[in-house]
Amino acid sequence: MNKVYDLAIVGAGILGLAHAYAAARLGKRVAVVERDGRVNGASIRNFGFVTVTGQPRGETWRRARRSRDVWVEIAEAAGIAIEQRGLLLTLRRPESRRVAEAFLETEMGEGCAILGRSELLARLPQMATTDVTGALWSPHDLRVESHTAIPRLANWLREEWGVDFQFDTAVLDVDPPRIRTSRGTIAADAAIVCPGDDLVSLFPDSIAKYGVTKCRLSMLRLADPGFRLPATLMSDLGLLRYRGYADLPEAAALRRRLETEQSAHLRHGVHLIAVQSADGSLVVGDSHHYDDTPPPFAADETERLILDEFKAATGVAAPPVVARWTGVYASAPDCATFVEAPAASVRIVLVTGGNGASTALAIGEEVVGELFNRKIGDPT
Repeated sequence: MNKVYDLAIVGAGILGLAHAYAAARLGKRVAVVERDGRVNGASIRNFGFVTVTGQPRGETWRRARRSRDVWVEIAEAAGIAIEQRGLLLTLRRPESRRVAEAFLETEMGEGCAILGRSELLARLPQMATTDVTGALWSPHDLRVESHTAIPRLANWLREEWGVDFQFDTAVLDVDPPRIRTSRGTIAADAAIVCPGDDLVSLFPDSIAKYGVTKCRLSMLRLADPGFRLPATLMSDLGLLRYRGYADLPEAAALRRRLETEQSAHLRHGVHLIAVQSADGSLVVGDSHHYDDTPPPFAADETERLILDEFKAATGVAAPPVVARWTGVYASAPDCATFVEAPAASVRIVLVTGGNGASTALAIGEEVVGELFNRKIGDPT
């Protein structure tokens, strides 16, 4: 990379790619530098679930709605398949239904509905043996296959938008117009650092003041169960995991009941998400364990709790596990995203709420627009 760039971006996960896309739309010359040989972090280890419904009320929910819309535009242009649309969150307890009803009364519930048991069984007859009484239905969410969608997005940015990528390269120092790397110096007028779960290599003091730690999650791929999910499936444990529901007053009673009935699930941060791939296999998870240095060892109990919740929600014993993996992402207790400006031409951007796939594309527009004092898409 011998040319001068308008913007250098550290990190080729979804957050880095979001900023690259936003800058390219402004006509900027963009370089993306990634320490690994390919995208290999949290961005490809998740569900690919672009979640609007249940995101924290306000800014995060607004960003999720905007990101969903941009995902639709990008998917068509880049040849990324949208594998599923919509969300079914199963309701097994009266306390769960009251949370769902309260959610529908908010602005976040627009377009959503509660399906009765008969309506739900018409879509998923396998649930006839469960105690599910209905489901919260949302049409707003979508799902892509993250481990293929993210590399395809990067290739599209390279081929169609002229974004340059340098992989297998560590960034050692960010001081525009010089970005010093393990492969030499890159000249760029500005820089955006999207460090993922690397909290110490660049600007560690700026990151540390947010109390950032790491969250390890456990994921499973199950064999084709022999039926199709009509949408992404969640269980009512998600009503405590997602703040768009959990912050409602009605969630307190549900929490009290689940602390009695499913204390182990809560202790391991287990809540059910099940999505289906084009080949019929299911990606199922997940759990949440927090540590400054998460150990690589996952307890058998965690997997058992996830699979038990799958059976309880669907009425079907989990198909065989064909793959297992873990993901690690940055997590902070009091914010879902933060943007720091350690210098006039530098921004540090970190998603700390576990919802990068759902909010990154909107964040990229906002940060790039502010950095260059330009409205995204403005030809002038």
